[in-house]
Amino acid sequence: MVFGVETMISPEEVPLEMAPPGKPVAKPSIFDLDSDERVKLTEACGEKGFRSRQLSEWLFTRYAGGFGEMLNLPKAFRARLAERCLDLDGTLTPVETAGEASSGTRKILSRLADGELVETVLIPAKDRVTVCVSSQVGCGFHCAFCASGLNGCVRSLTRGEIVAQVVRAARLLGRRPDRIVFMGIGEPFANYDNTLWAARRMNAPEPDGLGIGARHITFSTCGVVPGIKRFSGEGMQFELSVSLHAPTNELRDRLMPVNKHWNLDVLIPACRAYTKQTGRIITFEYTLVAGFNDGPEQARELVRLLRPFPSRVNLIPLNPVAEFSGKTPSIRTCERFRDFLMRNGINATLRQSRGRGVNASCGQLRRARSLADAGERVTEQNR
Repeated sequence: MVFGVETMISPEEVPLEMAPPGKPVAKPSIFDLDSDERVKLTEACGEKGFRSRQLSEWLFTRYAGGFGEMLNLPKAFRARLAERCLDLDGTLTPVETAGEASSGTRKILSRLADGELVETVLIPAKDRVTVCVSSQVGCGFHCAFCASGLNGCVRSLTRGEIVAQVVRAARLLGRRPDRIVFMGIGEPFANYDNTLWAARRMNAPEPDGLGIGARHITFSTCGVVPGIKRFSGEGMQFELSVSLHAPTNELRDRLMPVNKHWNLDVLIPACRAYTKQTGRIITFEYTLVAGFNDGPEQARELVRLLRPFPSRVNLIPLNPVAEFSGKTPSIRTCERFRDFLMRNGINATLRQSRGRGVNASCGQLRRARSLADAGERVTEQNR
């Protein structure tokens, strides 16, 4: 089985801010502002400082959709806010929600102020709700089994657009989410500054932020080594997840073009250094593809690769994508792979796919809607 993927990464050193910021919008999102900036905005609108705290409460504890809902703020203040900033509904307008009754997973497709589309996924479990957040419109890393990168990266999200996804989820839930994972569309370390700022706003105590614990916020990277190194020195207790998906360079090259830039000989030492510097354990994501990376030989190679330092492995049976020819292994094959890792000292879990019925693999719903929108435009032009 051969999976050929074309790299979309320059052979030159890749900066952490890889994607263009996108078209300028007429005004920023209210979620682009930190606490001090909201105070300055309040004062610029002719209001006293305590109004800023009221505004923050509406944003991060009451999850208001628009300035019009903030009824304890003066009407004139609300009007000035609307003149200067986008509210939640202006920042992130839901256009489609897909739900799966069997698991409770919900995927929200939203339109940004410039017309681009972004996905957010709500994943319930027994005692918590996790929100899977996007950091870019599209992705430039083009992993073979991921729909996010099929058309490349259009732009990075602003910090406010990232925060707004979680506020939107909280509004739907009626409470703040329990966990946040940057595992949606895009590579967080290719939009490093905005994603980290947004994570800190999610972590900040209410009402200046959402009050979500740092250890309940996870950054997931496809293996952008400069990002891992920089992340090591942030002094935060955010979690780190690394998409591995293959235990050898030969196999990983065929799944993940990023490996041609930062291969395992570079990535694994960076991960080991991260663990040593921070004292935190990395979770390695490993998608099991039938007949490709799910056999005894690959399990042995994975043990050899990871046993020298503490880590955990999250095994994920492939969620099929139409453009990728790989197949999902049997559950027995997945269990054998997991059991071998555990017998050999690797902490491994087997995650069952959530949301197969709602196009929950990254980028699928966005791609389907984008194709539909393109078809509608062609039909309109031909009339």
